[in-house]
Amino acid sequence: MEHKTCVAWGITGAGHFLAGCAEVVAGLPDVHLFLSRAAEEVVRMYGLEARLAGGARRIYHESRTGASAPPVARFFRGEYDCLVVAPATGNSTAKFVHGIADSLITNLFAQAGKSRVPVIVLPTDVAPEIDSPGPGGELVTVFPRPVDLEMVARLCSFPGVTVVSSLDELRGALEALA
Repeated sequence: MEHKTCVAWGITGAGHFLAGCAEVVAGLPDVHLFLSRAAEEVVRMYGLEARLAGGARRIYHESRTGASAPPVARFFRGEYDCLVVAPATGNSTAKFVHGIADSLITNLFAQAGKSRVPVIVLPTDVAPEIDSPGPGGELVTVFPRPVDLEMVARLCSFPGVTVVSSLDELRGALEALA
């Protein structure tokens, strides 16, 4: 019997890359979504609730399950083949780097690492200047701070963590796991 990859996918409160991530989620055969409180708001702002719900088998909302939800234990039981955090805000990326696990998504990251489950992260702060679509579709230019770029660089050195900087790289990293 062929093994199907089950992906735990965490979404933080970022709009950059969000629409593209929803498309990637829709193309996966078995994905469970985990939405931070901020992600719940941003997903609504971008009108992506239905698109994400159509691609996910299960959706966990931090506002309903809390920061240390029982699904986090599924990493120890081997139920997830990988964790994807995409998009990952600068705040979440900094918390990953500093070992802070005080939210649903940061707890997922910590438990995946402790269970040696591969992690793929698509941070929003991938370049010194980024054009990003706002909720209405207008492009805005964002200038990540040096500390944001430093956190991404530091995350790249974490064992078991693959940091990608585009949707194409994200797709490639997922394909490499299959």
